[in-house]
Amino acid sequence: MSNHDLTNVDFSKLPSCGDFDFRIARDGTWFYRGSPIGRKPLVRLFSTVLRRENDGSFWLVTPVERGRITVDDAPFVAVELQVTGAGSAQNLAFRTNVEDWVTVDADHPLRVEQRPGGEPSPYVRVRGALDALIARPVFYQLVDLAESRVSEKGEELGVWSGGAYFPLGMAEAA
Repeated sequence: MSNHDLTNVDFSKLPSCGDFDFRIARDGTWFYRGSPIGRKPLVRLFSTVLRRENDGSFWLVTPVERGRITVDDAPFVAVELQVTGAGSAQNLAFRTNVEDWVTVDADHPLRVEQRPGGEPSPYVRVRGALDALIARPVFYQLVDLAESRVSEKGEELGVWSGGAYFPLGMAEAA
């Protein structure tokens, strides 16, 4: 069974092995039993079997079993931005720390949440219910591309990708 065969499986019905001693830190570092996993191909492999349940819990899922893991924020980090086109024809593609590429569109939206203290936390949907936190330098690139637009909330900044406009925040707060 390939990884793609698992995308429509109700993995909550698979036998649970309980909690696996894996943790993904906010910076995208994967840990096993408290030690960082230094082999990128191994991290990449684990990332392909990562799923998120409706309750927000994260699981490593194989065709026959699953185990819960800890994720500090988002499981991935967007570390590179490629821009093609301009204006409403613009496309924004992000590369993650596990070498996935995702283009922002209606199925892979971009959103910005405010952390306590007002610091923005930008995310892009990678696949399923899995997001990538956009690294600060990459977010600064994104802000440089932002256009101003008036909404019901006032003047906001945002970017176009995949034919849709994605707000980044209010102009006065940026």
